[in-house]
Amino acid sequence: MTDGDPHADQPVVTAGAPASVADAVVVLLHGRGATAQGVVNLAEPLYRHGVTFVAPDAARSRWYPYSSFAPVERNEPHVSSALAAVDRVLADVHEWDVAIEDVVLFGFSQGAFLASEYAARNPRRYGGVAALSGGLLGETVDASGYTGSLDGAPVFLGVGDDDPNVPVERVHETREVFEALDGTVTERVYEGVGHEVTDDEFAVVGSWLDGIVGETD
Repeated sequence: MTDGDPHADQPVVTAGAPASVADAVVVLLHGRGATAQGVVNLAEPLYRHGVTFVAPDAARSRWYPYSSFAPVERNEPHVSSALAAVDRVLADVHEWDVAIEDVVLFGFSQGAFLASEYAARNPRRYGGVAALSGGLLGETVDASGYTGSLDGAPVFLGVGDDDPNVPVERVHETREVFEALDGTVTERVYEGVGHEVTDDEFAVVGSWLDGIVGETD
């Protein structure tokens, strides 16, 4: 770890199918206070034949030190370092000859903010972007700060209406940005649900993976 790049040289956990035979890859981004191994365990309902899971570890179990709703500059250099960690993982995936269309970004809590921010800053035709209990970073969301196209990539935004950490309004704002970036966006607000992942969310992401793996059979 370095002061300017706090997530440099952090370990990466892999699970599921060996990378050499991967038909699809899920990049798993953990939340604050969690670990790469923890989010790999969380994602067990997504395990399928031919799917490789890759989870980078954040330094000190956090991608950035302050609130997700603080000005992004206050969370630097951690945010830039976290985005670079995702870049490194995707560079490795490219070396495995897995197309970006077969890669799903999956984040929960702080990891959902990171997944959202990465996809919005680097819009491409991903296999999917799932941001669960999170959204775009910052004190406010400035849609003009994001350009490019997701080219119809599926985006899923899920949040509980009893989530004490993520206002539903931030998820609405994030949806609007991804729609402007040509994402095929599904937003679901779960009644009576707090800061957690639901079976329905796993079912949605699982359906993406079924489609990707089925196309390669």
